[in-house]
Amino acid sequence: MEPLLNAIALASIAVIVLVLLSLRREHIRVEYSVSWLGAAVALLVLSRWRSLLERVGGWLGLKNEPASALVLLIILVLFVLSYRFSIVISRLKDANVALTQRIAMIEFRIRTLDEKQQADSSSQD
Repeated sequence: MEPLLNAIALASIAVIVLVLLSLRREHIRVEYSVSWLGAAVALLVLSRWRSLLERVGGWLGLKNEPASALVLLIILVLFVLSYRFSIVISRLKDANVALTQRIAMIEFRIRTLDEKQQADSSSQD
């Protein structure tokens, strides 16, 4: 079990470093990095704090398998993050559709005004 906990701790540290570097380079927005940092820190704490992990494993019905509890928690965290980002993507898609419709209306309005202006110019000549 200890090698698994060490691997999870290293993976958590790697995620924290990756997110912080991505923040520094502005590859990820702060509001999205908070979720990843929170998840990585939680998994790091659980992988290093054995008594807490055993207690959480007991709550999940996995008293004799704290490593399995941690893997289950990892899956749960990834599921929640995936759901959260699905909501964000859905909102962005709706915003893109609305923006595209507004651009189309503005282009139609410009084209209509151009045609009216050309008609007025040709009637004055």
